Amino acid sequence: MNRRYELLAPCHFGLEAVLKKEIIDLGYEISQVEDGRVTFIGDAEAICRANVFLRTAERILLKVGSFTAISFEELFQGTKNIPWEDYIPQDGKFWVAKASSIKSKLFSPSDIQSVMKKAMVERMKSRYGVNWFAENGSAYPLRVFLYKDKVTIGMDTSGDSLHKRGYRTMTSRAPITETLAAALLMLTPWKKDRILVDPFCGSGTFPIEAAMMAANIAPGMNRSFLAEDWKNLIPRKCWYEAMDEADELVDREASADIQGYDIDGEIVRAARANAERAGVDHLIHFQQRPVSQLSHPKKYGFLITNPPYGERLEEKAALPAIYRELGERFAALDSWSAYVITSFEDAEKYIGRKADKNRKIYNGMLKTYFYQFSGPKPPRRN
Repeated sequence: MNRRYELLAPCHFGLEAVLKKEIIDLGYEISQVEDGRVTFIGDAEAICRANVFLRTAERILLKVGSFTAISFEELFQGTKNIPWEDYIPQDGKFWVAKASSIKSKLFSPSDIQSVMKKAMVERMKSRYGVNWFAENGSAYPLRVFLYKDKVTIGMDTSGDSLHKRGYRTMTSRAPITETLAAALLMLTPWKKDRILVDPFCGSGTFPIEAAMMAANIAPGMNRSFLAEDWKNLIPRKCWYEAMDEADELVDREASADIQGYDIDGEIVRAARANAERAGVDHLIHFQQRPVSQLSHPKKYGFLITNPPYGERLEEKAALPAIYRELGERFAALDSWSAYVITSFEDAEKYIGRKADKNRKIYNGMLKTYFYQFSGPKPPRRN
């Protein structure tokens, strides 16, 4: 019988519901939803499929244990009590790659990492009957979360963050991550039969993620994952089967009207190259064009964009004009909807319209707002 695990999927704060739906759609049972994290139940196959198919998760962690610790002695003993020999082979390379602490007595990441490593070594020395580990085998990095003195430990199966799909080499300033772009697209009612335009497309993340959805291309198809080397836990055939499933689901006949504009010609060329690497360049029209020239004859389209935030002081003065222009061009589009993510708090004022919905989302450490301006629904087709 396949061994079942609790799997942790971190995500952007504010987008847990989007990831939860993705996991359910993939066929797995949710056990807990917390701020910035969704926990679900699955086997070795689930680890592979989650890494390959989930568009909005930052990584997939295999939960190895949780306990309460208010002292380093409790942290040591709690860590030592975990059956590490069930997860890490004798030649495995193991370390605490990241520790974070919120509202807990123990708060020094480096001390937490050091104490836990010592506890793991003590446990495995007794189980493997050795005094020293070469650590020249596969890598088993850990991520540890302390919240209100509860310690949760997850083994990282992904390696590089899942936002690294493998298509983006050059990015524009203040880029939006692939996982965040995918989540925001999923918050809109956009479907591939409706036109989609990003007038500040930068390196093309919104258009490319939309095109990958339109063609049903799994986000993890063109990259590798750290746990592919965990032959003691995940049979190789699970990875092959997940990739084969992803390949079979690609819609190679897909068509879509997706457009990306940017005022910077060099960035537009980079966006085209990114789309080509993602295998969706045939679905997107990129063009060097300022927002002042935004227009379209079609009705019921979608505008989704990540305009300048003015993070630098000298850029802030230009923001009112940029958002005013965006608002004027949007108002001239016939029956369109617009979705704008920005940290500029006066966005609605200069766009000239109050958003129908406004969602607070953390883009890294930056607090942003996802303004949603809903247009009328198109008439139902016979």
